[in-house]
Amino acid sequence: MTLTEQLYWGGAALIVLWLVAFALALVATRNGVVTPGPATQEFGDAPEPPAVVSLLGNHWRGVQHAAAATLLDLAARGLVELRQPGDDPARSTVHVTEAGRAAQGLMPYELRVLERVTAAATNGGAPIGAIAFRDEKRAASWNTALRREVIAEARLRGLSRYRFAPLLVSALLVTAFVPGALFAVAVITGGHNVRAACVLGVAPGAALAFLLGKSLGERATSKGLEKSAHWAGLRAWLTAHEDFARLPPASVTVWDRYLAYGTALGVTSLTSRLLGFDSGDRRRVWSSYGGTWRPVRIRYPRLRPGFGCSTGRLLQLAAAAGVVAVCLCAFAMMREPGWVVEADAHSGGSLRRPGLVLSAGWVGSALLGLVVAGKFSRWTLFVAFLAMMPGNFASGTHGWFRDAAEHEGPLPGELAAVAAFGALAVYLVVLACLERREPDTVTGEVLRMESRRGKEVARFLALDEGNTDLTTAWALPAASPAVATGAQVRLRVSRGTRTIRSAELVKAAMPEGDRVRAGTQDAS
Repeated sequence: MTLTEQLYWGGAALIVLWLVAFALALVATRNGVVTPGPATQEFGDAPEPPAVVSLLGNHWRGVQHAAAATLLDLAARGLVELRQPGDDPARSTVHVTEAGRAAQGLMPYELRVLERVTAAATNGGAPIGAIAFRDEKRAASWNTALRREVIAEARLRGLSRYRFAPLLVSALLVTAFVPGALFAVAVITGGHNVRAACVLGVAPGAALAFLLGKSLGERATSKGLEKSAHWAGLRAWLTAHEDFARLPPASVTVWDRYLAYGTALGVTSLTSRLLGFDSGDRRRVWSSYGGTWRPVRIRYPRLRPGFGCSTGRLLQLAAAAGVVAVCLCAFAMMREPGWVVEADAHSGGSLRRPGLVLSAGWVGSALLGLVVAGKFSRWTLFVAFLAMMPGNFASGTHGWFRDAAEHEGPLPGELAAVAAFGALAVYLVVLACLERREPDTVTGEVLRMESRRGKEVARFLALDEGNTDLTTAWALPAASPAVATGAQVRLRVSRGTRTIRSAELVKAAMPEGDRVRAGTQDAS
């Protein structure tokens, strides 16, 4: 065995040893079994906050309901107030009381939730749906910070600890890159270049480090298992009440802290669903622009032809649609039965089979259109090859392909395709002409910003103009700077393509309760 082979086998053996050590570490640090205590309605002496209970009730894997449980706990303590004006719990509102505005000594996660509610209820109150964030990145960072604060509180109480000791994590992380080093040396000794050595040297370590990172988390302490057993007993007592799971948020005035702990333990399904601190419903956003809170439904025109396109792009797409229509029409009019041959022993390998000839004409027209539209790529050729494969099997003298090839003039499907692409070309030309008009001006508040696939594709910008409960998103060109959600802007738009030509900031977005204390905020 050569030195190069020994290095490769040595690196592979080290990977296996690392995986074995990692598996043993996972087994040694797994959580103990929680034995539920007897059903009880008692919180116990010095009970843990609902946010910490959410970590214990979720087996130290996360704090999914911590924010909602904390809000209900603040309501039970009189710092916020939840009201339900009608029969629909989704129409409930949240209000910050005088005690909440003057509250002192709150835990960091409690303060975070209270600040979020205060930011939403700027005019005395807000619908509970307005608590949700409009920006996904801000929602993710807010919830990540909340999780860190809850875990820190659980560790301080001796209920949770790191799953892996820092020394063990460091040892596993360092040794994860040792096999890659052997592979890199083997690549060099084998006569390959340095780039290949770097790739093969880093790839195994990166994969093992990723596996290690996904396993880092929390695990229980003996005290944590004991407390978790007690709260499992409370969960059993709450679950025994059949109507408890369907209680609305405003019922906290009756159930007091029980509703908060029930939410933390995942018992109250309705309340947990309504009190969301995530990015919210992208198609239904609460807005107070115009003076009163109301839900605004958002439509995203994903399949609208010409959406977000410039005049030049519209003309290019119109030309592409016209090319497809003309090519299909020419192929259908010029096609003759003599273009195909009979399938017999002498023509088994002929390229003039009915299905292959028809597929070539149709696929060729589509490819020309894609070339004109600037969408041609190697994947296009692959799809075209797959589209022409059915023609290879149509070698019989009868069947649909034979009847279609012998048909005089265009087929009904070809006529429909020619009409559709021709109409699309005319529509796009009309849009290009309308783009020459002076843009309209609209003013409103930015409800959401939605990205789309592709760096050169326009983004969705949903604007609330204050005069309707239904809005259609505008197209913000990829080259334009993003606009902060919640900002009031004045847009110059082309209504035909719903494209934003320019954006002027009227009023900066207010902080969304994530401890941003800036007085102003640029639309960036």
